[in-house]
Amino acid sequence: MKYFRWFCFLLLGLPALVWAFGALHFDGPSKVLAWAFAALNLAVVMLVTPWSRKIGLVGVGFLVVLIWWLALKPTGEAEWQADVAQKPWAEIHGDEVTIHHVRNFDYRTATDATPVWETRTVRLSQLTHMDLFINYWGSPWMAHPIVSFQFAEGPPLCFSIETRKKVGQSYSAIGGLYRQYELIFVAADERDAVRVRTNYRAGEDVYLYRTAAGLEHIRERFLEYIDSINQLNQKPRWYNAITTNCTTAIRSQRPSAGRQPWDWRMLVNGKGDEMLYERGAILTDALPFAELKRRTHINAAAKAANDSPDFSRLIRENRPGFHPAK
Repeated sequence: MKYFRWFCFLLLGLPALVWAFGALHFDGPSKVLAWAFAALNLAVVMLVTPWSRKIGLVGVGFLVVLIWWLALKPTGEAEWQADVAQKPWAEIHGDEVTIHHVRNFDYRTATDATPVWETRTVRLSQLTHMDLFINYWGSPWMAHPIVSFQFAEGPPLCFSIETRKKVGQSYSAIGGLYRQYELIFVAADERDAVRVRTNYRAGEDVYLYRTAAGLEHIRERFLEYIDSINQLNQKPRWYNAITTNCTTAIRSQRPSAGRQPWDWRMLVNGKGDEMLYERGAILTDALPFAELKRRTHINAAAKAANDSPDFSRLIRENRPGFHPAK
């Protein structure tokens, strides 16, 4: 019985204490408090008897931290980094959608750019395609999706779901599990959102796919993004690396009845394009997946296009699924 109790504690109690320590360490007023919490719970586990009292004290400590943590609210107010300084929002008037704070920076380096925030008006009736960029920055298991909407007239419009970092703040995978970052849907010119990753950030690779979505579904997906940016503009939300990240937030913004079946590759999203390939959600020109992926890599084309006003057209030339209009 003694060993069974320890087994249960290691299986359930220890992960709870580790999570609570992380919550205090990342989101608490002082890291000293997190270490004091750890020391106190270690003393309880090693010294307090009987087991019912030991587990009761540990459980109470965990619940106190959990209730405090859940009460933390994003404010939307901070000294934000330049690339997320403005939150987009939109107005809909019939067929016409006006999006404010569309980012269109002119980059000199990955961290130095001339900030340009634009207001753009598009027409729902002119939506033609929905494309998907998949951005890798190291591990083949993790990636960042950027959805780009194409119009019969005017440049593409991208949406990138990101952490809204403060000045001096960098991304932490562990910190992303807590309440370190607010969520932002960046609306951007395609040349901004893509080129900073292909041409200026070291070690990043970008792949471009044309989705198989029909016009009705493209319109639905576009309006989902419009609804999301307006909701975030009114009520800030926390980013979470598991529950509310750059991929799961795409799925969760859809009505529950219309969501695609859950797949582990929605979380380990570096394999997301393989999932879309298997589901027939991207145009493939009947290529095997490995060949399709090789041919959708756009870094070289993006670097060659660089300052060209035809950047979006040039990175699509001769790509699988991107066929000239007849």
